[in-house]
Amino acid sequence: MKIVLAYSGGLDTSVILRWLKENYQAEVIAFCADIGQEEELDGLEKKALTSGASKCIVEDLREEFARDFIFPMFQAGAIYEGQYLLGTSIARPLIAKRMVEIARAENANAIAHGATGKGNDQVRFELAAAALAPDLRVIAPWREEVFRKHFPGRSEMIAFAKANGIPVEATAQKPYSMDRNLLHISYESGALEDPWFDASSKEMRAMYKLSVAPEDAPNEPEYIELEFDSGNCIGVNGGASSREPVASGVAGAQRSRMSPFQVLQMLNKLGGKHGIGRVDIVENRFVGMKSRGVYETPGGTILHFAHRQMEALTMDREMMHLRDSLIPKYSELVYNGFWFSPEREALQALITETQSDVSGLVRLKLYKGNVIVAGRKSPRSLYDPKIATMEGEKSAYDQSDATGFIRLNALRLKLRALRDQSP
Repeated sequence: MKIVLAYSGGLDTSVILRWLKENYQAEVIAFCADIGQEEELDGLEKKALTSGASKCIVEDLREEFARDFIFPMFQAGAIYEGQYLLGTSIARPLIAKRMVEIARAENANAIAHGATGKGNDQVRFELAAAALAPDLRVIAPWREEVFRKHFPGRSEMIAFAKANGIPVEATAQKPYSMDRNLLHISYESGALEDPWFDASSKEMRAMYKLSVAPEDAPNEPEYIELEFDSGNCIGVNGGASSREPVASGVAGAQRSRMSPFQVLQMLNKLGGKHGIGRVDIVENRFVGMKSRGVYETPGGTILHFAHRQMEALTMDREMMHLRDSLIPKYSELVYNGFWFSPEREALQALITETQSDVSGLVRLKLYKGNVIVAGRKSPRSLYDPKIATMEGEKSAYDQSDATGFIRLNALRLKLRALRDQSP
């Protein structure tokens, strides 16, 4: 038997790798998608081979992740339950997609993952696999009773790892788990399972990887500019890359496009420096329970905010309201694992159409955890100061027209009130 395991090098997948090999008498191929874990990938191949993998495949998918998954999701304005920017959720379909492709290339019988039986990731991985390779077997050790008996908790997993010479960052003193990618880092379990526990306390400062605490951020604000083209950010502070130049109607000059990966990489550094993007939330999992998670999303927080400012200037009102009405549904589809579903793809086609005029420049001020708009302009702007002004200039808007507009909209309210007042 040959199994392709989604491998992170963390506590769960390191233990699972050895367990799969021993329990299934299988050859295990470890696959790790480089989607921005940075130093977490150091020594990964050696650890996988030491843990019993026949080979370890590490592939750089950062550009694909940003271009084909994060940016389309941000065009949709997706945010789950008003707080979560879906950093973990959006990574799973890409990992599953590549796992399936590797399983086919390696003639593997199954794929496996380390998602717990209580979380959302098991659903995300397996729905993606069902959509892409319905014939491929999926092994989920955390849902097997024999595995849970052996490892009833993280303490037993830590002990197993130590006994087998598998180095992991988690310890009995620091039992929380982390998941990092280009968009964010999530922290959960251990001390964080108590929703009253203060994850922003000084004692927890060492947990955070991407950002400083807002109170430790610079005392002076920093101004940045983000350039958008059809709903996608193509430049930060006029930053250039080897990409093709585009004509910018904002400045009337040729600018060089930054790739989506480069944009997020730069925004992460800027946001982290100013303590931006930390959230501590209790969320509703797809499997029915509530969970507490702490997230760092510095670059994504800036991008999400800036994109909305550009939309506010350039999008038609009814189109914006229609798209906004779809944000909860779209966000649920991503959160619940339906990225490869026909309904998500249909929504994406509509969203792409809504973004055709979302082009221009947004200026922001970053200061101690806050993202503050400091200006926006666009050659596709629908804002007309001659119409909006209170200074009495003649324009296409005649204030007298408002009388009939109000009268017509008030008619049904008056009729209802008169009916209810009649004896």
